[in-house]
Amino acid sequence: MRMMKERTAFIIGVIGNVTATLVYASPMVTFYRIAKKKDSGSFSPIPYITTLLSASLWTYYGVIKPKGYLIASTCSIGMFLQTFYIAIYIVYATVPKRMRAIKLLVISWIAFTAILLSTLFGSSGDKRLTIIGYICAISSIINYASPLSILRKVITTKSVEYMPFLLSLSIFVNGGTWVTYSFIVKDAFLGVPTGTGWLFGTLQLLLYVCYYKRTPKKSNQVETSFETINICTTGQLELGQTFKPEEAGRQAEAC
Repeated sequence: MRMMKERTAFIIGVIGNVTATLVYASPMVTFYRIAKKKDSGSFSPIPYITTLLSASLWTYYGVIKPKGYLIASTCSIGMFLQTFYIAIYIVYATVPKRMRAIKLLVISWIAFTAILLSTLFGSSGDKRLTIIGYICAISSIINYASPLSILRKVITTKSVEYMPFLLSLSIFVNGGTWVTYSFIVKDAFLGVPTGTGWLFGTLQLLLYVCYYKRTPKKSNQVETSFETINICTTGQLELGQTFKPEEAGRQAEAC
């Protein structure tokens, strides 16, 4: 029975790794276009920096947690990809925006380093895991609240223009996979934020069904607001859209 439980948890965790990695990789199209145009436009680096911080914290949690290698592997991929996105932004941003991004990045890494050192030398065992678990869960729940502005916009405008179906479906599937994993391994720190994400994904799908037919159709492009979700965090990004600085600015304001 125990082996069956561990095997089931492993299979679901692997599926979660795949879904989370696909979501992490989704903004690549947008950053390819930024690199091609050599212009970051009005993009904001804040979602990527906060996602990097969250992924770093969850990687640390996965490393110190017994049998937490699936969590650590997923979020370490997220760390790498977010670092890649931020690097592209910094290279092609204007000097003032570049300096602002670097300052925010330094602040986030100072925060992570402070948490890392204080828990490594100030606590041990279950106490350390509990402290990091609370920090990760709280930060993720806060990040999961970020799509609320998009949901409000959908309800107000009665349009899903900023909330494409594939985005909503990815949130639902990814959140559902990891909340199932957390239930099997009895990890409340992982289960609460991913459960919150799954509920938001469900709400987005329901809103999509309600307002899809009322959304004006566009022939040549789809404007979206993409939420980068690692297993436990959300930030407003973009998915597969034609990059235009003015559109990116408008979407950043919506976030």
